[in-house]
Amino acid sequence: MLDTPQDDLSESGRELSQADGLYLQMYSVHGLIRGHDLELGRDADTGGQTKYVVELARALGERPEVAQVDLFTRRIDDPRVSDDYDEAIEPLSEHARIVRIRCGGGRYRRKERLWPYLDAFVDEALRFTREQGRWPDLVHGHYADAGYVARHLASYVGAPLVFTGHSLGRTKLQVLTGAGLSEEEVDERYHIHHRIGVEETMLRDADVVIASTSHEMERGYELYKAAPEASFEVIPPGIDVNRFYPYYHDLDENLDPGEDARRARVRMREEIGRFLNRPEKPLILAISRPDKRKNIEGLVTAYGEDKELQSIANLAIFAGVRRDIRDMSDNEREVLTELLLLMDRYDLYGKMALPKKHDPDTDIPVLYRLAAASGGVFINPALTENFGITLIEASSVGLPVVSTDHGGPQDIISNCRSGVLIDARDREQIRRELKRVLVERELWETYSRNGVDGVRQYYAWDAHAERYLEVVGPLLASAEDDDDRPAARRRTGVARWLDQAERLLVSDIDHTLIHDDDPEAGDVEALERLGEVLRASKVAFAVASGRSLELVQEALDEHPMPLPAVVISSVGSEIHYAGGDTEERRWLPDDGFARHLQHQWDRDAVREVLAGIEGLTPQEDEAQRRFKLSFFVDDEALAETAKRTLHEAGLKATVIYSHGAFLDVLPPRASKGKAVRFLGQKWGFANQRIAVAGDSGNDEEMLRGPAKAIVVGNFAPELAHLQGKRGVYVAEGTYAAGVLEGLRHWGFIKDDD
Repeated sequence: MLDTPQDDLSESGRELSQADGLYLQMYSVHGLIRGHDLELGRDADTGGQTKYVVELARALGERPEVAQVDLFTRRIDDPRVSDDYDEAIEPLSEHARIVRIRCGGGRYRRKERLWPYLDAFVDEALRFTREQGRWPDLVHGHYADAGYVARHLASYVGAPLVFTGHSLGRTKLQVLTGAGLSEEEVDERYHIHHRIGVEETMLRDADVVIASTSHEMERGYELYKAAPEASFEVIPPGIDVNRFYPYYHDLDENLDPGEDARRARVRMREEIGRFLNRPEKPLILAISRPDKRKNIEGLVTAYGEDKELQSIANLAIFAGVRRDIRDMSDNEREVLTELLLLMDRYDLYGKMALPKKHDPDTDIPVLYRLAAASGGVFINPALTENFGITLIEASSVGLPVVSTDHGGPQDIISNCRSGVLIDARDREQIRRELKRVLVERELWETYSRNGVDGVRQYYAWDAHAERYLEVVGPLLASAEDDDDRPAARRRTGVARWLDQAERLLVSDIDHTLIHDDDPEAGDVEALERLGEVLRASKVAFAVASGRSLELVQEALDEHPMPLPAVVISSVGSEIHYAGGDTEERRWLPDDGFARHLQHQWDRDAVREVLAGIEGLTPQEDEAQRRFKLSFFVDDEALAETAKRTLHEAGLKATVIYSHGAFLDVLPPRASKGKAVRFLGQKWGFANQRIAVAGDSGNDEEMLRGPAKAIVVGNFAPELAHLQGKRGVYVAEGTYAAGVLEGLRHWGFIKDDD
């Protein structure tokens, strides 16, 4: 039903409930994430985002206002990657850690293939959080897939929701179709329309959307329909200035960079030098993933066409980490193959370095400092750049930059004044600006000083964390008073409600709590009393009805019923949680349950097969749902006929006959009873802590289950055989009075209630 429990997670973090300060949850699902030796550039999914979220978690964990930061990612057990990614809990610092959740098996998958498994991720993250003894004060999703997860978690626990896109689907679609791919090809590979739909939802539902640059906010998100509804804040990412210190510190004998840095300096000097005839020349340095959008081929072409530039400086390109080009993805393989062909075409041997590997943790800062010490320059020639963290890193060590004028670099160069912007498609401009910065020493020195000072003023992690908490502070202050929030952003907080409950009552509505044909019939006084008892007790209330959600709402409006925290509707084929307030009730779907029901359910084929059975009359269109087909029948034998016909056709389904007149056909994993079991497992209610109440055949499977069953006194004849069954209490009282009687019998409420 849900993924296998992850027992090695359950004992961690038990002291969190006693912690004094904020508990922040961040989600970054894809890529390879760990607290050391990040494999930046290993593939398209292990880029700057993985580094950003780890360092943000550490920086927030250092703040005195924060008790704990948990960074949730996917747990991976795959011989192709390090065992580090199979570690359930990895401490990042005293108050920050990585929490890894299993979903979709252990195999490492690219992000586009993770969508079907995210609902399982939600459920496991919810279970882990519940066992910590404290719900988060804020939930932050990074990228669309983690945004999907974070949105569900935030809704469940009643916490403010923050979203950072990092890159945007609509922008990617524009770039790839502009490069010649059809929209259908892009969607087939990247599931781009699903991703864009999730991003639109995040813009509507997030309390704050954090953008890295003004350009991202004004030129990226403007492509989205929901952008006018979103609340944006620009907070540029930070860097660790202790790692990216100025290059001239390496020349100070009184400053010890450490053994790792010394070894890295020797290693990188040798790695670059083995490609070059004159390694003492200034170095033009480029660091990026081997991706067409990074335009590394354009840089090599610009360099290869200019003999003067070649005489002034060498070129070194660090395009990710590779063992064998043949083992890389199509995009990466094509880029690297083209680089080698260009190197040969322009005879750049001895002038251009294209190393295969480097250590992102220790080698990258050293590379910047080596380039700066040589009097070189860093270049980012990307066609599109959402932010440009490499520009900050280069500037921080005092290495001047020449960068694309697209996106984030505009803000970075404006703040730091550490270099010049260029049109990355204009090769002549690339060559001209590279030579100008390399040759004009006074200009080089100005850019170098400005970069060191500017990064420390605008982009240090402590400044980022301080600004982050300033932005989310008002959300945290108003989280307890949900009425202050726009209706579209109110949280259900159902996790908190259910967590406070010791037991759960799940009851049918029609003929169990009310008489569906007459609002005055049934036992109105007992129904009102039931509401009073539930409100005063630690028994959470849910309904399980054959009605659709819309008709359940009608019953709530027309009868003095207790307000449920959960609604199981359409004969156990849908689960919704209460959100909003009593005047503006919103029902939030359990998408994990919907995903669960898709298994072996072919609605169109089932409908086609049943259409051939005489005597099955489809109910009105409003009664037909995604996971439910409903019919009128005049003979109980038709239920068996339907079961047999479906079996002979090789179709899986649950067939439920009730009230002598109705037939409902559901997915094999759907029914009231199965929905109750799913609910209990998801929210941690053991069977003995759940009571179920009903009156008719569509309640039978629920009543025969492992929970404590209550059959009200006015039960339908098809339930007569349940009398005397173990675990089933048949009440003398009818309607709500029978439910109260059953709750007393099972010890859910006191005898005097």
